[in-house]
Amino acid sequence: MTPEAALQHWLDQRLDAASAQWLRESVATLKGGGTDRDLFRCISLASRKLGKAPLALDAAALAVAEKARPGWDPAPWTVDQAARIRLLLAAATDSDTFVRRLDQLCATADLDELVAFYCGLPIYPDPPHHRLRAAEGLRTNMKVVFEAVAHRNPYPAEQLPEDAWNQMVLKALFVGSTLAPIVGLDSRANAILARMLGDYAHERWSAGRQVSPELWRCVGPFASGQLLADLGRVLETGTPPERAAAVLALRSASDPEARHLLDRHAALRDAVAARGIDWKSALEFN
Repeated sequence: MTPEAALQHWLDQRLDAASAQWLRESVATLKGGGTDRDLFRCISLASRKLGKAPLALDAAALAVAEKARPGWDPAPWTVDQAARIRLLLAAATDSDTFVRRLDQLCATADLDELVAFYCGLPIYPDPPHHRLRAAEGLRTNMKVVFEAVAHRNPYPAEQLPEDAWNQMVLKALFVGSTLAPIVGLDSRANAILARMLGDYAHERWSAGRQVSPELWRCVGPFASGQLLADLGRVLETGTPPERAAAVLALRSASDPEARHLLDRHAALRDAVAARGIDWKSALEFN
């Protein structure tokens, strides 16, 4: 099943007869050579015609999504978001036209529409053509739009160059967004990002501010020298979640000194291991 077919199937299951008929007729119009005006009208009417209820996908539906498009996770989507993306895909012709239409839609979209358009990035045709659109979403000051690109979305990990990826991770911390929902966080970790995060941690400390325990997740594999010293500081003076995160980070480090550092905090190291602490539960460690 294609993502387009999956969206249609889920919407058919959730819409009443009148709403389902409107959506089918709109899709048929757009597939039959609908104009820009047809697309923009359908997109603008979606929430009024279909409502904003959660799409409420169960485990089986999410498995279908994963099979249709590896990494695709529409779990938090609403009916109107799914419908807008369904309509946009129905209108797809050549890549240039799709990009132009998406740009026009984003230029005039309200907040809910913007979130939908950015959530759709992983299932749009010709993925490389949407890198500028993804970058625009990541530059925004609207946290919910930023997270539509950064969270539960495989597109950034697959398409962003290293510098853009690093800036996305750093910005997530800067705006108070969590790192755990970023797809590919571990596989795209790199030494440059680790140094950037170390510098960011020092800036926070100098200002008397806390550092998110999640920051050390991207540092651990590249920890040596000053970064190891930073993790040592966290082990000595950090909060319980920060200290647990430091243990997890050091466990992923290849520098032999990381083992020695863990040995000096054997009680904490062993407690983290015994309780099966991972990056999610580390935030609740006490």
